[in-house]
Amino acid sequence: MDLQPIWLTLKLAAVTTLILLLVALPLAWWLSKKRSLAKIIIEAIITMPLVLPPSVLGFYLLLAFSPQRGLGHWLQQTFNVQFVFSFPGLVLASVIYSMPFMISPVKSAFQQLPASLSQASYTLGKTRWQTLWHVLLPNIKPSLLTAAVLTFAHTLGEFGVVLMIGGNIPGVTRVASIAVYDAVEQMNYTAANNYSLVLFAITFVMVLSVFIYNKYQAKSPLE
Repeated sequence: MDLQPIWLTLKLAAVTTLILLLVALPLAWWLSKKRSLAKIIIEAIITMPLVLPPSVLGFYLLLAFSPQRGLGHWLQQTFNVQFVFSFPGLVLASVIYSMPFMISPVKSAFQQLPASLSQASYTLGKTRWQTLWHVLLPNIKPSLLTAAVLTFAHTLGEFGVVLMIGGNIPGVTRVASIAVYDAVEQMNYTAANNYSLVLFAITFVMVLSVFIYNKYQAKSPLE
């Protein structure tokens, strides 16, 4: 079994999760505040990847960032950046496609925190950002961990969206899910089984670890 698709998949999942942690945390915090029409629209757009077929999202990303078209052409001419059929394109697609898995648990956790936490922080002279990073985030650690693991695991299994924008280039965009598809197409069921078992094992261990961690975090000191 060629391990390159496995390593590429793990790299993609790690980069995607890190980017979403940096981007989604302040966004989820903002969305958890008082509702408005703008926030409802933004949240609907963020949630769309949950219901859209991955190939549809991948197709529109392919059109948007094609070097022969508007935005993609401008990016290549101005910054020499190409998202189509490249690893950065896989990252972009994965960030968009996995964003709901990061934002939803974190937003729900923020909404469940008592307002008195923020009010006490402001009373002590802390700014909004200081309150977010030093007061609120430490109180939603289980939700943060769950969101990060869900995002990582979801990225491991992406197929349609990464195939559309990244293609199937060995060592560049050929992730494990595409390697499974290739092996099945070639009727090489041994290789397909090997890739599938590795992905299954990684995902199972990560999800099980989160459940165990959350169980012990939720246990009362009297239990």
